Amino acid sequence: MIRNLAALALCAFVASPVAAQHQNAVSAAGAVLRALDKVDGKTIDFSVQSGGAVDAFGLTVELADCRYPAENPTGDAFAYMIIRDTGETEIDFQGWMIASSPALNALDHSRYDVWVLRCITS
Repeated sequence: MIRNLAALALCAFVASPVAAQHQNAVSAAGAVLRALDKVDGKTIDFSVQSGGAVDAFGLTVELADCRYPAENPTGDAFAYMIIRDTGETEIDFQGWMIASSPALNALDHSRYDVWVLRCITS
């Protein structure tokens, strides 16, 4: 009986539409980010244009691209960033950050934290 229920549940899962359907993404002009100084407990919000860089606290944040769902401009933002300590060449973080799940692919820095709030759509 349990095997039959498990097999039925598996068939229903495989036959159902994919939960995360493919969405068209649009590249934005830039992104709004938030930085945290873990020692002082201070936060700042700042904007950075795609292809540009901004110094925030002791970090240099470069934004390669910020994308959002075409059907929902206020939806989830995805930003490709390169983050370094200011004046250094060694990369602390490089990759995509997701606004709704910042811990999924996060900056691993002893003092600072940076995450995406939203894309700049206008």
